[in-house]
Amino acid sequence: MTWERAIHALRKGHCAGRPGTEDFLLRDGSFSLFSRGVILPGHGAGVKVASIFPPNARRETPLPTEDAIFLVVDEEGKSISYILDGPEITRWKTAADSALASEMLSAIDSKTLLVAGAGPIALALAHAHVHARPSIERILLWNRTLQKLDAVAQALTSLGRPIDVITDMNEAVSQADIISAATGSVSPIIRGRFLKPGAHVDLVGGYRPDMREADDDVIARSDVYVDFRDTALDAGDISQAIANGSLLQDDIKGDLFDMVRAAPERSSRATVFKNAGGAHLDLLIGLAAARASDRSDRIDRTA
Repeated sequence: MTWERAIHALRKGHCAGRPGTEDFLLRDGSFSLFSRGVILPGHGAGVKVASIFPPNARRETPLPTEDAIFLVVDEEGKSISYILDGPEITRWKTAADSALASEMLSAIDSKTLLVAGAGPIALALAHAHVHARPSIERILLWNRTLQKLDAVAQALTSLGRPIDVITDMNEAVSQADIISAATGSVSPIIRGRFLKPGAHVDLVGGYRPDMREADDDVIARSDVYVDFRDTALDAGDISQAIANGSLLQDDIKGDLFDMVRAAPERSSRATVFKNAGGAHLDLLIGLAAARASDRSDRIDRTA
């Protein structure tokens, strides 16, 4: 996989019809078994199956808190064609989702990227945003626990840009042309009064209604876009803003299906993109990865 292949797969996939989705959730104490199915016209179908057990993080030898697979169902024969690693597909699809939006919403000459968070998704977002905007000259990193950023900063040296770990989030926001946040915050960490005019804010965390990364002022100062209306309306940054009146549902300028069909007009206002995800994204990335693997296998067998 490459970022170019991943972004292209999402762009092409959003030219087709909208997906149909359905979720399934079973709970037993702190254990959750979660499944999300999707049918995407013209591309096939897929099912994500995830086993989620937060106590794994507290073991003497910690284990992953989530394990997942993604099943790809072929469009033609309706057979199960691929079984793919769930977390890896999530990493690629989440960052490519944000990068595709950045190609359409962020300033072409963006120079400074601020990434909030220290997990694998934050690392992927930095790579994807730099791919989408090669004009980026500097990367700022922020996380509540600074020590967790050491590995992230080291991993990002391959991008060939200066990496600065910062402690003052407000100061970093005032410098950034693109802000990408992938945190578990339940209260805003990005405040609108520090936002540069024309900045692009990419909100990836805040997937639950009680979670939030940007305050009402960020929403009020920005043109708001989402990746998929069906999932974004349940995410805290959107649902809380609608609930308190700082955002009307009709004020959402569009989702990726709208944006790919008709490119948004850029203005001097800041832009917000809510990356809330969806199983159709997993399907599109899964298909792109599987097809790339098939091509590689054929090349290897021929060599």
